[in-house]
Amino acid sequence: MIPALLGKKIGMTQVYDEAGVLHPVTVVQAGPCTVLQLKTDETDGYDAVQIGLGDVKAHRAAKPAIGHAAKADAKPKKFVREFRMDAADEGIELGAQLAVDVFDEVQFVDVVGTSKGKGFAGGMKRHGFGGQQASHGVKRRHRSPGSINGHATNLGRGGKIKKGKRMAGHMGAVKVTSRKHKLIAVDKENNLLMIKGPIPGANGGLVTIKKSKTAKVKA
Repeated sequence: MIPALLGKKIGMTQVYDEAGVLHPVTVVQAGPCTVLQLKTDETDGYDAVQIGLGDVKAHRAAKPAIGHAAKADAKPKKFVREFRMDAADEGIELGAQLAVDVFDEVQFVDVVGTSKGKGFAGGMKRHGFGGQQASHGVKRRHRSPGSINGHATNLGRGGKIKKGKRMAGHMGAVKVTSRKHKLIAVDKENNLLMIKGPIPGANGGLVTIKKSKTAKVKA
């Protein structure tokens, strides 16, 4: 089956493995997810499977979303994502329910979520700047980023700042992918995944869990 699911971050705890080693884990309520659409190369130009999580009341959903979900004999979903794969090869059918058992043979996963929003942050918090000296004479400028003219255009002699200059600004609330997390345990009865370490987002946030593409698994 498809090695990916949608879920909701519950929080962090600690669990022991079979060897008695204590691991910090993030608990994720993964699925069950409904297959909303099967895309093929003939009809859409590429092969993909679209899945959804969390029902939305009809009066809160758009009519196109209601009609789209009705094709799979389902209700409109709150969280919808698609994954590139050939559904015919995996034996997936429209309207099928995907649960955590798709991760039975998976050892490492990648998690995609939205990081916590920090609002408007200064250079020290946002980029880890060291700030000004804390000595006598530095009057209320301790957390200032300092001069930025040296990074202007025309070797520092222009008046325009180059794009990408690290300065104060909006921090957090962006899409983040955290890779190569070890999958400690799978609770099929409660649709829970125990993922080692912290993952992006606040408790209750929606996340995407998929089989890791870069982890090196020892035979």
